[in-house]
Amino acid sequence: MEAAALAADGVPSRGPPGEVIHLNVGGKRFSTSRQTLTWIPDSFFSSLLSGRISTLKDETGAIFIDRDPTVFAPILNFLRTKELDPRGVHGSSLLHEAQFYGLTPLVRRLQLLEELDRSSCGNVLFNGYLPAPVFPVKRRNRHSLAGPQQAGGRPAPVRRSNTMPPNLGNAGLLGRMLDEKAPPSPSGLPEEPGMVRLVCGHHNWIAVAYTHFLVCYRLKEASGWQLVFSSPRLDWPIERLALTARVLGGALGEHDKMVAAATGSEILLWALQAEGGGSEIGVFHLGVPVEALFFVGNQLIATSHTGRIGVWNAVTKHWQVQEVQPITSYDAAGSFLLLGCNNGSIYYVDVQKFPLRMKDNDLLVSELYHDPAEDGVTALSVYLTPKTSDSGNWIEIAYGTSSGGVRVIVQHPETVGSGPQLFQTFTVHRSPVTKIMLSEKHLISVCADNNHVRTWSVTRFRGMISTQPGSTPLASFKILALESADGHGGCSAGNDIGPYGERDDQQVFIQKVVPSASQLFVRLSSTGQRVCSVRSVDGSPTTAFTVLECEGSRRLGSRPRRYLLTGQANGSLAMWDLTTAMDGLGQAPAGGLTEEELMEQLEQCDLAPLASSRGSLPSPSPRTSLTSLHSAFSHTSLSSRRGSPSPPQAESRRRGGGSFVERCQELVRSGPEPRRPPTPAPRPSASLGAPLAPPKMKLNETSF
Repeated sequence: MEAAALAADGVPSRGPPGEVIHLNVGGKRFSTSRQTLTWIPDSFFSSLLSGRISTLKDETGAIFIDRDPTVFAPILNFLRTKELDPRGVHGSSLLHEAQFYGLTPLVRRLQLLEELDRSSCGNVLFNGYLPAPVFPVKRRNRHSLAGPQQAGGRPAPVRRSNTMPPNLGNAGLLGRMLDEKAPPSPSGLPEEPGMVRLVCGHHNWIAVAYTHFLVCYRLKEASGWQLVFSSPRLDWPIERLALTARVLGGALGEHDKMVAAATGSEILLWALQAEGGGSEIGVFHLGVPVEALFFVGNQLIATSHTGRIGVWNAVTKHWQVQEVQPITSYDAAGSFLLLGCNNGSIYYVDVQKFPLRMKDNDLLVSELYHDPAEDGVTALSVYLTPKTSDSGNWIEIAYGTSSGGVRVIVQHPETVGSGPQLFQTFTVHRSPVTKIMLSEKHLISVCADNNHVRTWSVTRFRGMISTQPGSTPLASFKILALESADGHGGCSAGNDIGPYGERDDQQVFIQKVVPSASQLFVRLSSTGQRVCSVRSVDGSPTTAFTVLECEGSRRLGSRPRRYLLTGQANGSLAMWDLTTAMDGLGQAPAGGLTEEELMEQLEQCDLAPLASSRGSLPSPSPRTSLTSLHSAFSHTSLSSRRGSPSPPQAESRRRGGGSFVERCQELVRSGPEPRRPPTPAPRPSASLGAPLAPPKMKLNETSF
């Protein structure tokens, strides 16, 4: 009676093991035996064929399963032979489908393969791991510190001034939920107290900023990286971070190590001790939001797009604020600070001469150059040629404009009185230039159109830029780096794509595709070629990164090393050896991400619909490397443009027209599973039991 009832409802009744079962998986027919499908107990198929799951049949009577038939083929082969044969199917897709069908033996095999491929000790480039520090405890009043401030129970030797507000918040270990609700950030975005927001390095020192405190590490030759300073808990979230660890020939001698943090208009500055600890120097106010914070020698500089600049001089202990034109870019070379402004002017400040102007309470700000088209200077880069006995330093300045122009101006010591002379102009961008870098061998520019990168090779004669044959086009490519629309992807200042590196060496871009990504791609800034890719060893998303040029050991034969520092969502810090990666250049796949890699990254997030037309562009930010939307993927070198299209290019043309980003969006929209309307991602819990991987992020695609 029960079998008859099940048959009447269209559900297959229990039958003999050798019964042939016909399946329609995503429109493709498969035939197998009942025994093959049901030898794994409590699986999807055993429940389906026993009647515990209702079935849907097609017109031929085959059981319809709305899943991907390409991935189902190796799964069915495993059920038949108990052997795993992926047949070109991506491992993560196969694991996802195996979990859906409840095939426990197959799931365990695939998870083991992933564990073998992704070691918790990292790959050959993995250089070190620093766990999350202890979260600062609650202060009882503005003068005293309650409880240990560092791991090991040692109180941090930190003094707070009377200018800081009382009630410095709550206590607890990093990653624990706060006892009280933290004050909202000035930007109104949610804050995660245990997440690494900013990372910066200088020589053998690292500063790491969390939401409400910062820590500093120092590299000791014998014992490695050691925690030497931890700040008290601050009431406000840290938005900017700056560190200086050594100034050659500086007036402070061994007392030249300082770290500064800023949010809103406030700046807090500490002096660091080489053997550990630190003391507060003071709290300074710019009066307007601080949008760039950095050191030029021993001088702390803070700028705002409103046109206000603040300078703290380490020798005179004086804080000076002055108004200039609205600032859209900056760069420093030696003791000179150059400011690009929206009126087309480039101003310079010699910070070494700063103390000489104290009596008239004015900074020595001078106009160096004015753009002939009066376009805003949105990106700035200064290169000082090596000093020779014949000509001294030749100052070369490359800058980008709001109209997309790229100009190079030069000034020879013999023509200082006449000012810099226009050397070259390029008009290859149709959007504002957001980054520019002039190095010994290359000129690199990035515009706001999906971070389109154009590079040129620079010809030099006796170290100075030459007009014969001059700069020649080298490569054109894009960098995809989307930002979260709800602020969960980390601080935008901590996700700067670069370029990083010394100007007399190969520089690199760091590419983080989506906010929740745990994988970073390192690419040459000159050609876009991939150097390597790194993935977090603990599986947590990467929320901040930077590149550190670290001094070499004192031992004979040692050389300086270049490290990639990655801050994670769980508060840890990982280090990767880029020097080894650069030595093995050419072993990684040529170009940037493949289409498969890009789609794998995009699957980790939900793309928000377009909020405006493609023509809308983000306004340039004051830092040459700060842009509201980092951008896209493709890589086109000059050699590939001259010849016939490569097979991937020809294949993309057969699939249809449009840019690569548009094709990716079309692929996302036309996937096998229908997409639900994007909804705001819930804020991840800060409890210790929260999963390492956050939910999918909602992305802002305004500039796409």
